[in-house]
Amino acid sequence: MTGIRIQPAEDPADIEAVRKLCWAYRDFLLGNSPRDREITETFYPTEKYQALMADLPRLHARPKGIILLARDATGTAVGCGMTHALAHETAEIKRVFVTDAARGKGIAAGICEALIAQARTDGYSRIVLDTSKSLAAAQSLYSRLGFSLRGPYQPIPDDVLPDLLFFELKL
Repeated sequence: MTGIRIQPAEDPADIEAVRKLCWAYRDFLLGNSPRDREITETFYPTEKYQALMADLPRLHARPKGIILLARDATGTAVGCGMTHALAHETAEIKRVFVTDAARGKGIAAGICEALIAQARTDGYSRIVLDTSKSLAAAQSLYSRLGFSLRGPYQPIPDDVLPDLLFFELKL
């Protein structure tokens, strides 16, 4: 991860860079598999995703959430990830994404490690997340970081359950 800086996204330029990465993540999911496309279009149709992106700073605001942005040595935004409070003791990790050009360099692991450390500092006792069953690299990363498989932690439509995996890390 030489030359990579992972920092809170605080100023408008950082937030805009995160939004662009989030849109790239959505595009990645749309092209990943027909089922991921269907799930993404169902849960995050364009208008709903636009509203989510507009509200990103509030949804992941300090002191109980955070948005992290990874930049390479040239200052190019190459990855992001965020947390928010799901319950008093539970943080949820959302939208961990690294660009194609920056994959395989440990950036996603660095983002997740920083999110975990911040959740500990913020007083959470556990972190949860979900991912598509088709994202083998994400599953491997979460397992390496100590996350365990678990059942759904919030209501999910029955027809989508077979396509998702849910993880938890006790802090």
